[in-house]
Amino acid sequence: MDIMNWVLSLLIAQGILGAIDTIYHHELTVALPRRPGAKLELSIHAVRALLYGVVFASIANVEFHGGWVTAIVILVAIEAGLTLWDFVVEDNSRKLPATERMLHTVLAINGGALFGLFAWQLAHWWGLQTALVTVDYGWQGITLTIFAIGVAASGIRDGLAALNLGKTIAAPNPFLGQAHQRYLVTGGTGFIGETLVNQLLDAGHEVTVWARDPLRAAYLFDGRARIIRDVALLDSSEHFDTVINLAGAPVVGPRWSARRKAQLLSSRLETTQSLLSWFTQAKFKPATWIQTSAIGYYGVRKSSETLNENSAKGTGFMADLCTRWEDTAQAADQLGARRVTLRFGLVFGPGGALPALLLPYRLGFGGRLGDGQQVMSWIHRDDLLTLIAQAVQDDRMQGTYNAVAPEAITQTQFAKTAGQVLVRPVWLHVPAALIRGMAGEMAQLFVDGQRVIPQRLLKQGFQFRHPTLLSALRDLR
Repeated sequence: MDIMNWVLSLLIAQGILGAIDTIYHHELTVALPRRPGAKLELSIHAVRALLYGVVFASIANVEFHGGWVTAIVILVAIEAGLTLWDFVVEDNSRKLPATERMLHTVLAINGGALFGLFAWQLAHWWGLQTALVTVDYGWQGITLTIFAIGVAASGIRDGLAALNLGKTIAAPNPFLGQAHQRYLVTGGTGFIGETLVNQLLDAGHEVTVWARDPLRAAYLFDGRARIIRDVALLDSSEHFDTVINLAGAPVVGPRWSARRKAQLLSSRLETTQSLLSWFTQAKFKPATWIQTSAIGYYGVRKSSETLNENSAKGTGFMADLCTRWEDTAQAADQLGARRVTLRFGLVFGPGGALPALLLPYRLGFGGRLGDGQQVMSWIHRDDLLTLIAQAVQDDRMQGTYNAVAPEAITQTQFAKTAGQVLVRPVWLHVPAALIRGMAGEMAQLFVDGQRVIPQRLLKQGFQFRHPTLLSALRDLR
């Protein structure tokens, strides 16, 4: 195999690895295009991706002879400089997960080999007469040309996202103006918890975050919050006004094996029990306990059945998990706290499940899952945070509330609205049997559902900022 065959092969590998990094880490894991504070990083990505598009297309179709070697060397040098700058910006803005660091390392090694070999080839071309010579590299050239289009499109997307971040008007902070409080928050580094803690801090409250990864928490909150690794580190003389218990491993992930189910249970029950153990010994009892649960409590139901807070619990793993979680937290009542349990629907925001749900539509492969008649009960993250703030402040709120928007929709309606908002076709329908075969019991989260209404919230006059899916997706696209 000659040098250019190696160069093309390594460049194809670079493109595949870069696509994985962009889709898995930037889009799905941290939702970078919608992450506040990511404007500079997105801008660097945009310029770098557009230059990568030029590099991919050029190397795939042209030989650089003579003086043209200088042009491609300058282009590659700029690309390398942007990459190094990006590493610095990322390290200063967020703690990268281990998988992203590993992938960046592999990309750097592959890129070093790639451009080292290409430099050898350029040294040979330097001695030839100055010219751009078209060349046919067969399937490798075609593949890289396609990659060039894809990476350039990614750059345009990141550039537009950076511009939109600059124009986006942040939702009002619902904790501003509230009397000063001392909060203890679990799950504070998660999709919901991160924004919650930052809003509390911005509003001038004191926040202690119980986090399994204290370093990541320190990055997320710029050292403004007190971080503890273990609730055992809390002294009985600690004084908190409100406990917000969001902790729990994500239910969407690996298949629900017996081991995985045990992890999902323990991450919720053990955290709650540990908090209650401290609460029992505390000299100053928190007045309010905000407890997370989920509408999985109701189990899988027919789309025609409307469920409110008084509806009976369902059957299945999710129903059992939520029931045990809620039952454990009820001990806070006997300890004197005003407990508010929020049964979350599917939370839509710049992170969480929505980026993964919308990604097929963004790529032009959107469509319904299963027969499309399963009902999705959801809530916009901003409305959920406002609800938490109200639950803290409003002494009338006590007991269980369905934290969902008034408009429950079928999966077919979601697909149609997503296609409308993103201006994409809706055509690829995935059979339920395929999803069940891939995800096992966890597939119920995608192809089954419940029609849940926020009956108690509506009676108490809670005002939703995004009561309809169309409003939510337009805000989050």
